[in-house]
Amino acid sequence: MFSFDNSYARLPQTFHRPARPAAARAPKLIRFNQALAEELGLDLEGADEARLAQLLGGQVIPVGAEPLAQAYAGHQFGHFNPQLGDGRALLLGEVIDRRGQRRDIQLKGSGPTAFSRNGDGMAALGPVLREYIVSEAFAALGVPATRALAAVATGEQVMRETIMPGAVLTRVAASHVRVGTFQFFAAQGDEQAVQTLAEHVIDRHYPEARKAENPYLAMLTMVAEQQARLIARWLSIGFIHGVMNTDNMAISGETIDFGPCAFLDEYDPRKVFSSIDQRGRYAYANQPGIGQWNIARFAECLLPLLDADEDVAIEAANGVLKAFGDVFQEAWLDLFKAKLGVTGEGADDRGLVTDFLELLHQGEADFTLAFRTLSKVAGGAGDETLADLFTASPPGLSGWLTRWRARLDDGRSDAERQAAMEAINPALIARNHRIEEAIAAAIYGDYSFFHQLVDALATPYAEDPDTADLRLPPTPDERVTRTFCGT
Repeated sequence: MFSFDNSYARLPQTFHRPARPAAARAPKLIRFNQALAEELGLDLEGADEARLAQLLGGQVIPVGAEPLAQAYAGHQFGHFNPQLGDGRALLLGEVIDRRGQRRDIQLKGSGPTAFSRNGDGMAALGPVLREYIVSEAFAALGVPATRALAAVATGEQVMRETIMPGAVLTRVAASHVRVGTFQFFAAQGDEQAVQTLAEHVIDRHYPEARKAENPYLAMLTMVAEQQARLIARWLSIGFIHGVMNTDNMAISGETIDFGPCAFLDEYDPRKVFSSIDQRGRYAYANQPGIGQWNIARFAECLLPLLDADEDVAIEAANGVLKAFGDVFQEAWLDLFKAKLGVTGEGADDRGLVTDFLELLHQGEADFTLAFRTLSKVAGGAGDETLADLFTASPPGLSGWLTRWRARLDDGRSDAERQAAMEAINPALIARNHRIEEAIAAAIYGDYSFFHQLVDALATPYAEDPDTADLRLPPTPDERVTRTFCGT
């Protein structure tokens, strides 16, 4: 059923604690990701919904699993906590998927662990459905992220602001090692554990680092580059993570922990949705800088491994941090040029992108619709189709369109350019108000809209007439202004 090979469980006991899922009164399968199960090579043929609910809700421990809670620390909104750990999650084990890649299978919301700090270790239904929706939307968009294998209602009640139905998410990840995992051992001065963890990460994620003169510096460089490109992808789809703490930055380069995340409606670089981000630390435009800050914290953990001479180690780490900015800027510009349908190199390309974004900001235009509509303008639609998206058409829009058209002379036909732009500018994203609509109905036992939304988001670049309403931005009374972590 599961062919486990649990490398993390073989690490020293300081890395993890044994854990067992809590008993659930009435586990019931909400959704099972059959396609992902097949990708993982799981043999679940013949398992009915009741059996899947037991298995993926933590009530039956599959043969070969070694359930454990991982230890880690982290900077949370800039403040360091030396011990966090999996307080409401446990790692069932690791499988080798059909491509030969090692993948974690984790239960999230399955009950208290040694790291719960007096918490109940449970998850409410809303955050579980949010993570299922957004992580699978990311997969369809081609953005690296953890995946959702299943969502299971537990039949238990969870106390948050109010009493909520409980649920468990079965999450799949390349691994759950975080910057905060390294910080846990570095804060204790345990250089041997830091080195052991680094060796584990190199073996699992960055084996090519072994060929470098300094494998640890190579690993740091690769992690930084992965994160820089990932955050550029976030910005290209208008995504705001909402809680970019160091314990929420995966060393694998995947997006992890979809808590108070949200997508931009109207473009605003200072936009914040998370109710706990009172000062805008993790606002849309701040995410690249925070990513670099997190990598700096990672580099601090690795200094003893980079060189015996601390000054030399610091110089090497600073080189990686500078490169982070360079890699991000290049990736960001390439993505946004593609979104504008621009190829090759132009002296004013960065200005062309930033000026368009400023026009969107001035005119309060919807980020996703603006780029999708510009794709149609590139294909021959009238300029008014774009102008109609602005609350008040900015005076510079006409001039910008003239500059843009002058930059499009690359030999492609209008139809070819439109097709290329529509392949990077999604028609459909996981809009905040639609997620809230799905959650609100599910709390009362109606999962139909949740399923409809997940199914539609599987093809984000298509314009299916049946999902036209899902592509629309919120009306004023549908607007979501705050999202919540759910812990």
